[in-house]
Formats: sequence, C-alpha cells, structure tokens
Amino acid sequence: KAMCSGKLQTALLVAGYFVYLLVGAAVFQALERTAEKQEKMAAAQMKEAFLQNFTQLTVPEMEQFMKNLIEAIQNGVYPVGNESQFEESNWDFSNSFFFAGTVVSTIGYGTLHPKTAGGQIFCVFFALFGIPLNIVFLHRVGKMLSLLCKKLGKFLYEKGMRKKKITFLTLLFFLATGILVFLCLPSVFFQITEGWSYSEGIYFAFITLSTIGFGDYVVGKQSDRKYFSYYRVLVAIWILFGLAWIALLFNL
Repeated sequence: KAMCSGKLQTALLVAGYFVYLLVGAAVFQALERTAEKQEKMAAAQMKEAFLQNFTQLTVPEMEQFMKNLIEAIQNGVYPVGNESQFEESNWDFSNSFFFAGTVVSTIGYGTLHPKTAGGQIFCVFFALFGIPLNIVFLHRVGKMLSLLCKKLGKFLYEKGMRKKKITFLTLLFFLATGILVFLCLPSVFFQITEGWSYSEGIYFAFITLSTIGFGDYVVGKQSDRKYFSYYRVLVAIWILFGLAWIALLFNL
C-alpha cells in the first residue's frame, strides 16, 4: 500500500508540474505575443525608413538608429530578411514553454524575457511558486532513480560482490549513463539541428544543466535555420530530466 501510495503521489506531482508549466506557457504567450508583434512592426518601419534615407542621415540620427537597433535585438527582434520573418513569434507555445522551464529551473538565459507589465508581474509569481515546485519535482525524480540504484546494488550484492565495490560501480554506472544520455547524445542532436560544432554542443549542454545559463548559446534562435515544431519543448523536457539526473548524483 505504501509503495502504491508513493507511486500515486509521484504521478500526481509529475502531472501537476507539467500542467503548471503548460499553464504558465499559455499565460506568457497570451500576455507577450501582441506586444512583441507591435515591436516587430516598429522595427520593420525603422528598417524601411533607414533604407530610404540612409544617405541623408546626420551623425546623431545614425547613432539613434544604432541605439534603436541594439534595443530591438536585446528584446529578441532581429530586423533582417523579408517581412515573413516578422510573422514568426518568440512567444509561440514552444518558445513560451521553453521560457517557463528556464524560469522554474533558474537557468535564465536572458535572451527571452517578458516586456509587458502584466508579463513581468506574472513572471514574479510564476517563479515564486514554480521554483519550489521544481525543487520538489527534482527531489522526487532523483529519489525514484535512487531506488533503481538500490535494486542494482541488491542484485550485485546477491551475486557476492562487496558493498564498497557495489557503491563505486553503481555511482560509475549512473554517472557514465547520464553523461551519455544527457551530454554526449544531445550534443550530436544540437550539432545537427543548430549547426554548432560538437564541442559547442557539449559546452551548451553543460552550461545549461549546471544552470549557469550564460545565454551565449541558446537553441532555436538562428533566423536562417528551420526548426521542427515543438523543438524547444523537447529541449525543455531534456533540461528538466537532466537536472533530475544531477539531483540523483547528489543523492548518491
């Protein structure tokens, strides 16, 4: 009964956690998408005005254009290419879910952030409750994985292996498996999808899962590449379970 109750609690926690992220993504999308569209239209108009009058611009006008351009890029608006690129949103559901995941995991790349007052206030409360929920989620998943460690240790003990050797081999097994699953294989995936080198993929994976999150490499941000739907959702899920693997290592 206790085991069944524990499994039910874990299932409810995982379901509640992902529902929390889904609701957060939907709210961020609703609050930020319209404001982003207006910002992109303003950037397109600024670019058009510059192309028509760039030979007649004074030095102060040129400097103001550069400031406006830098501000637009910092806000995630890249006024390059044709107008069709302005139809793609940084706040579609995939990007919003990815953003919600980086908030509760405290990675915070800084390349995408809410700019409306409503979005910023919601982000405060979303993080306030989401970060503790994320800690509980990682602890529970790490605990589940540690049960697998115990089963593996029990199996080796029954085979006549000494406890110190079992502890070492168990830690080595989950360390090697985690490095393969959460660092090495995803880096190949990033190399193909993002066009990065393998070392850049390893670097991004480590900086992300360690929650350092510099923001110099972020998935799905290159305007000249086509990404499949829900690409960033999959990356967000990889991040969450990668953090759970790190929690397991701490438990071990």
